[in-house]
Amino acid sequence: MSEGIDNSRERKKRLKELILKLHAGQGEESVRRELLQSLASIPYGEVVEVEQELIGEGLPEAEVLKLCDAHSAVLHGRVDLSGEKPVPEGHPVDVFRRENAELRKVTAQARQELTAIEKSKGDPAEAMLRLRGLFNQLFDVDKHYQRKEYLLFPFLEKLGVTGPPKVMWGKHDEIRELLKGSIEMLQAGDIGRDELLAAAAILIQPALQGIDDMTTKEEEILLPMALDKLNERDWVEVARQSMQFGFSLVDPSAKWPPAEEVGGSEPAASEAAEVTGAEGRIQLPSGSFSLDELLAILNTLPVDMTFVDRDDKVKYFSQGSERIFQRNRAILRRDVRHCHPPASAHIVEKIIDDFKSGRESRAAFWIQLGGKFVHIEYFALRGEQGEYLGTLEVSHDVERYRQLKGERRILAYGK
Repeated sequence: MSEGIDNSRERKKRLKELILKLHAGQGEESVRRELLQSLASIPYGEVVEVEQELIGEGLPEAEVLKLCDAHSAVLHGRVDLSGEKPVPEGHPVDVFRRENAELRKVTAQARQELTAIEKSKGDPAEAMLRLRGLFNQLFDVDKHYQRKEYLLFPFLEKLGVTGPPKVMWGKHDEIRELLKGSIEMLQAGDIGRDELLAAAAILIQPALQGIDDMTTKEEEILLPMALDKLNERDWVEVARQSMQFGFSLVDPSAKWPPAEEVGGSEPAASEAAEVTGAEGRIQLPSGSFSLDELLAILNTLPVDMTFVDRDDKVKYFSQGSERIFQRNRAILRRDVRHCHPPASAHIVEKIIDDFKSGRESRAAFWIQLGGKFVHIEYFALRGEQGEYLGTLEVSHDVERYRQLKGERRILAYGK
């Protein structure tokens, strides 16, 4: 057996060859044997670089997504973590790891319940009830994934690491769908043991495996790489905004960083904004506002608004009390294509192209979302000469309007 390749360029070249063999259909075990013969280990940063290079060289993101589990399985246990930086308790990376440990405990319990059902010959109702409870806990992983998607990934993208976050976001969506399908199946009251075991092979087992595999991808690749790339100020911002999303299965036991290290609390929105115009007012052709007045107007409107400029960067979002979709300041100056799951990125691209070319100026969608009927519309913003200035996204829960009947001409407060 070889002692392994020491040269970084040669290691990456060899890893790329092995991943492309998976792409060509060669089996995981065969590729893993080749890996063991030629690469004793590979630094985590080089794995990310190879994935980024493959996408840059034209391997479709969808194909990299399909290969993600295969090449992660091949690399498992062969990634060199010796250069990983330590983190203090309560640091965002520490929280991610603690959540992963709890997630693995719950997936192990779920597998035990499945094994008990396989061995039993009677009614699996009680085991199914316990399994349903475990899957309800596992769906909490959505908070974990959202913190990655909306807080961690933007910082990586600003540093040029765009391919791996897209691939990982795609895997998040696959896991979410498997979890939803598993929960729906477990909620069915008339399913028998044999039906449950058949469905487990299609939904439950892949969901459990997907969650476990993602914890490995994070701890062997994503988190060590993020520790190398992000600076202390970036991590402070991730920690500061994490409460907007919440945590999965654990409550951080320590606050990081201590308030004295970051100079106190978060600045108010009015302190961070720029005021222009005479006497500190924002002057428009039809009137003027103070900054406080404008903020109050924008945040009182019962709609979500997000503005994307002519360079496709997110420049503003409203902060009203009736939010439909999650937003946070980490998306500011971020390419709008990276703010959507890979499955819908092509739709965003199409809208932007049609708005910029002038072929279209608005696009509307409506969806059912957790008891809400959400209307989403995109508007092309144009200057006086018709030049493209950007896109405005407006989202609104219109369910209560659909229920209106007759007229109301007498004063009555409330929604």
